[in-house]
Amino acid sequence: MMISNTMKKTVLCSALLAAFCLGGIAQAAPAAAVPSFTQEAEELARLPGGGWLTLDKQGLHLFNAAGQEQDRIAVRAKQLDTRIDGGKVLAVFLEADTQRPLPVSVNVQAGKLVKLSPFPVPTFSVEASCLYRDAQQLAHLFLIGKDGQAEQWVMQGEQRSLVRKLALPPHAKHCRADDGARRLLVSESNMGVWAYDADSEGMGKREVVALRKPYGQVDGGAGALAVLPGGVAVLDGKADKLHLYTHQGDTWTAQPAQAVALNVRKGDSQLALDKDSLLLRGKNGWQARSLKWTGKAETQPAVAIIAPQAQTEPMARQGDAADDPAIWLSSNPADARILGTNKKQGLLVYDLQGKQTQLLEVGRLNNVDVRQNIQFGGSKVDLAVATQRDDNSMMLFTINAGGEVAEAGRFPTGLKSIYGMCLYQPASGGVQAFINDKDGTFQQYSIGLEGNKFSATLLRSFKVDTQPEGCVADDANARLFLGEETRGVWTTSADAARPDALAMVLPVGPHLTADVEGMAIYRQPGAKANTGYLIVSSQGDSSYVVLDAQAPYKVRGRFKVGFNLPAGIDGTSETDGLDVTSANLGGAYAQGMLVIQDGYKRLPDGPQNFKYVAWADVAKALKLD
Repeated sequence: MMISNTMKKTVLCSALLAAFCLGGIAQAAPAAAVPSFTQEAEELARLPGGGWLTLDKQGLHLFNAAGQEQDRIAVRAKQLDTRIDGGKVLAVFLEADTQRPLPVSVNVQAGKLVKLSPFPVPTFSVEASCLYRDAQQLAHLFLIGKDGQAEQWVMQGEQRSLVRKLALPPHAKHCRADDGARRLLVSESNMGVWAYDADSEGMGKREVVALRKPYGQVDGGAGALAVLPGGVAVLDGKADKLHLYTHQGDTWTAQPAQAVALNVRKGDSQLALDKDSLLLRGKNGWQARSLKWTGKAETQPAVAIIAPQAQTEPMARQGDAADDPAIWLSSNPADARILGTNKKQGLLVYDLQGKQTQLLEVGRLNNVDVRQNIQFGGSKVDLAVATQRDDNSMMLFTINAGGEVAEAGRFPTGLKSIYGMCLYQPASGGVQAFINDKDGTFQQYSIGLEGNKFSATLLRSFKVDTQPEGCVADDANARLFLGEETRGVWTTSADAARPDALAMVLPVGPHLTADVEGMAIYRQPGAKANTGYLIVSSQGDSSYVVLDAQAPYKVRGRFKVGFNLPAGIDGTSETDGLDVTSANLGGAYAQGMLVIQDGYKRLPDGPQNFKYVAWADVAKALKLD
């Protein structure tokens, strides 16, 4: 699905920053008086239309703009956070006794609070919690324990799913998420404020926002937080100074600190936003402070997000194991097979439901490719070829009519650090393999078959300047596309007898983020050779670029793979290899399927695997012909 302008605005404007999202710049204004009916609130949030949501010792209260209480939920609770989506408001708080997170739907127009299905009771003592709305418009909840245990959950309808476990700072009593920047901010009471990636896919990173003296400017550690457009407001641990930090590029810049003198115990202060004012809660209730802030809300480029249809069973090895898939087609479409490499074990085979049907423990395979109906004399053979990193060899596998894979040969290459590969099936017959080395060397082999014995003959060698890996041959046009990981996608002749100079197809830049990884060509059955799309894994931003497979190689769009919560499938990130077919495999795959390696399996955490994506969903999202 494409991210609409309305959805973009929602990502930028959480409930507590809605008033600041006018052009991304907050204008200074005199501080408005805090309504008297909010003074007993321990936590509060401004609602659309001027109403308020407050949390105190008696429960959660809904007030209209005139200060009339419209509804309440009697509960002992803490850690209130909200998100606005159009006219709908989602609130979540922790029940004080059980620490169970309870989501509530706030119907502002009707003046009603509706309890939604609660989250499970946490298995650790929760000190901080906060909401996050991702680019797919799914609501997430972060739970942080006193000892640093933390979890990220996602909710959709009545479904509550654990996404991942995290290790966050101990003694964290406050957190807030910046939806537009996709950032989680965590306040460590005796140290400072840290920023993390809020998106669950990928390894993530951590940045220092503010540290206590003498390492930084915050006195006594950090307290309550409030997200500002392009920055954050932080109360220090003594709750007597307010610190503002702006974020630009990879740098957090401190603004002059302001004295506030709230006179509260360490950690008891709270922050909220109301129009152009910061609201600070101290010993004598809430006070408003005008805010002179010119920071601009941070956003990330909108990109189509597609849900996967299925996923394979996880690898039998932890860590960086799965690498590259290849698709084998059966005479019965439902019996197609997915071959996938495990860099710590061998070759795996899966069916279209993702169930593992075979494991060949042949060592550290990296890349694999498949060609079918290869003419060798009077016989036709289906063949898979893979690079073997233990002995720098090229391994051959036959595939029978039932989709069963068997080792068929192993050939030394003389390379020092073998890496990627792809197959080429020329119009003249037979099959050839392109093998590469981390030093940039490419070798092109012709594979032969005499009797029951395969052979491999070196046809040519050439080299690129830096490390390559992914490549794909366009059989119909006798072209090779290859990826130089830090530079971009190149093309050259796949015909060893007619070599030509490398030509740049798509450099690393606005559309493509290093490393350049897996690639595949989609062409509809029976279509002309001057049609088709090249799909490239843009590993650095966990996206996939689709461009024409013919000059001038027009970029058709980018997409990411997100959650399919009803099926319990997470998205993809830091993808190495991928493959695509245009064959009608039935059901959702009537227009073909894309198989993508997932660098980080979530929902919950687990070993790496491969995700299946319907090509029809890609075509619809990118408006492809």
